[in-house]
Amino acid sequence: MKKILVLFSYIFHPIFISMYATLFYLYCKDDIFTTQEKYFVLFQILVITIIVPILFFMLLRSTGHVKSMMLPENSQRRVPLILQCFLYILLVKRSIVIVRYPELHFFFLGALFTTIAALVLSLFKIKASLHVAAISGFMVFAAGLNLHLQMQNPYWSAFLILMTGVVASSRLEMEAHTPKELVAGLLIGVLPQVLFLYLWL
Repeated sequence: MKKILVLFSYIFHPIFISMYATLFYLYCKDDIFTTQEKYFVLFQILVITIIVPILFFMLLRSTGHVKSMMLPENSQRRVPLILQCFLYILLVKRSIVIVRYPELHFFFLGALFTTIAALVLSLFKIKASLHVAAISGFMVFAAGLNLHLQMQNPYWSAFLILMTGVVASSRLEMEAHTPKELVAGLLIGVLPQVLFLYLWL
């Protein structure tokens, strides 16, 4: 059971959540975008939110600034979080623009504020769970998109609520976080998405 729970920490690692959210968005708005445009959007997300952070992580690891992709220590989080802020700014300013992708634009804007909040908390030596922050933000986005597009499909929201609980349990099982840090992650993940929800719902 412990090995299965640990697996969820890797499947729902924060670095993959942007891709999952984008895939969900394109799936929900399937008839609006051409296949070529979908591939173009996915390629941008892949490069900016997955490949660049991985390459940067490898650089930091080779120089001894980080030990693990899970960023277990508070001091190791700050530089990757700063990079993540710049990457999200690049996305919302240049790629996922509000005119063409309004809902996804606000998702990434919410993710930017979540990242800033995690960075600020790390300066106060509070290690909020980035795993819980990422998946709970995705959960709010999926629920909002379901309402916005009137899909009347509660299953995605229910699944992501369940996965949020599973990921939180996984982080506890791995002794990566305390319950308070999980709650902090939940708050910084949910609140920005809820606030931006009022601008596009």
